[in-house]
Amino acid sequence: MRTVLARLRAAQPSRWFYAGPRLSATLALGRLSGRLSRLTGRGAGGTVPGRVVSLLRPSALKELCTERSVVLVSGTNGKSTTTAMIAAVLARSSAVLNNADGANLMSGLVSTVMADADGHSLAVLEVDEVTVPAALDATSAGLIVLLNLSRDQLDRVGEVVSTARRWAAALARSPGSHIVANSDDPIVVSAIRSARPNEMRVTWVAAGGPWRADAPYCTSCGAAWPTDSLPWGCAECGLCAPVPAWSLRGDALQGPDGLRATLSLRLPGRANVANALMAVASASVLGVAPTESALIISEMREIDGRYLSTDQAGRKALLLLAKNPAGWHEVLHDLIAVDPDLVVIVGLNNREADGTDPSWIWDVPFELLQGRSVVVYGECALDLAVRLHYAEVPHQLASDLQDALRITQGSPVVVAANYTAFVVARRLLRGA
Repeated sequence: MRTVLARLRAAQPSRWFYAGPRLSATLALGRLSGRLSRLTGRGAGGTVPGRVVSLLRPSALKELCTERSVVLVSGTNGKSTTTAMIAAVLARSSAVLNNADGANLMSGLVSTVMADADGHSLAVLEVDEVTVPAALDATSAGLIVLLNLSRDQLDRVGEVVSTARRWAAALARSPGSHIVANSDDPIVVSAIRSARPNEMRVTWVAAGGPWRADAPYCTSCGAAWPTDSLPWGCAECGLCAPVPAWSLRGDALQGPDGLRATLSLRLPGRANVANALMAVASASVLGVAPTESALIISEMREIDGRYLSTDQAGRKALLLLAKNPAGWHEVLHDLIAVDPDLVVIVGLNNREADGTDPSWIWDVPFELLQGRSVVVYGECALDLAVRLHYAEVPHQLASDLQDALRITQGSPVVVAANYTAFVVARRLLRGA
């Protein structure tokens, strides 16, 4: 912990960075590729520079992070929100580099760092689950925050057990990194204990996680165990959840040595309480008082469009992102608590950024939408319509979000969409 504190407390904006002629030339080519991408209309040019630079110089991220202190945040759900929370807390006392656009693959990380004209020496970066090993090796991150692991984009990521093994190998190669991790996720715990049996430099957080369908068996002996109880434990071999240093009691965060902080969030949902708890615990490792962190986080209203609330021409709309079974589980349970008169609009695509296989929708408890007015749209609207039919949820089909809003005839709505559908919905609702 002292190493982390020393590195990050000393972090101050650095106005210069000597890259060397070869790296400088590669960075120049990367920036040119981004401008060409924008000029030709092929994209926004955000990740293209990183792709080009990574292809020409695989060691670029490591070289660019040599003089930077780095915090990495990863997990299947909540990483964008938790990253934004940590960055907001640290930004009160230090200039922070952050990939707020969510570009969390290696190309996106490289693009983020190479675009840093001010030379920030402190970076808080969201990282895709699969990218964790490469990112950790390249950045030598002083702190890594691990939230959860669940099925997501099986066509690209694979099963969570394989991801956990890769995490364990990467963590074993980085014994100096401090880890803040969710003690309520047995897959995450298994990965960390495999890498660090003595649990040195690990801060456990009881962040919850009602979705346990990806861990129906003990990660040690393979015995079946309850998937709906916390803290988790195995009756056969005695494996159990670590004792957390951080937990939640009502609206009070409890930390080590009697630390307490009241949490009053403007962001909705149980998942955001968990994200906030992880962020406060992480900031505490970095030397920020929990009360200060909790106050800063309580002021946040949305995270890059997540939980965006709009009111144009008398129509109220709330935008939610859900892109895998665990995420939808949280969103659907939150919807139960909102106004029953709100129409639920669900958007589902299957582009590369979403995962091309939409079969995971059969693991989502859409039965919770029974009794609600529902409209579906997107490239996989028919797949979703079949799922809702078997969930006994009456619904209407729309050609796109604009058509869905027309069908709802001015009623207040909740728009829940997976990634690419969410991006379009965010742009439409902000510009409506």
